[in-house]
Amino acid sequence: MTEIVDRAGTRAPAERHVPTREQLGAWRAFLRAHASITRSLEAELEADQKLSLAAYDVLVQLVEAPDRRLRMTELADAVLLSRSGVTRLVDRLEKVGLVNRCPVESDGRGVAAELTAAGLSRLWTASRTHLAGVVRHFAARLDADDLAALERISRRLVD
Repeated sequence: MTEIVDRAGTRAPAERHVPTREQLGAWRAFLRAHASITRSLEAELEADQKLSLAAYDVLVQLVEAPDRRLRMTELADAVLLSRSGVTRLVDRLEKVGLVNRCPVESDGRGVAAELTAAGLSRLWTASRTHLAGVVRHFAARLDADDLAALERISRRLVD
């Protein structure tokens, strides 16, 4: 293994900055699987529920939040959209009555998104389509050992 020496004279193994063929193959397979499953789930939600996967995700994040409410910045982090993307999506969801914007009590300038009763109802209806798709496109294709390994690996990647 190649070593590098820093300014203090400390020797350390050189880091590899290019993935191996096997690492790149695993990475590409992961991306293809994610894209394929996501496209299928999105298409089913759109066709059956007239709801995007991103909108569904916003509703899920809100139903799981304390008081069914999240600051817009927290919501953007939770759904992995840009702040402007979340703002536009919340605008659309607010227009159809699924969420409301409300002030953050502890911060005079803060704004939160809050799930409405209509939003909760819409989420429960859409969940039937989405969760059936999760089983069909993901869970049913893996055995218990695969699922446990994938969960362990995914948690390691997030940490």
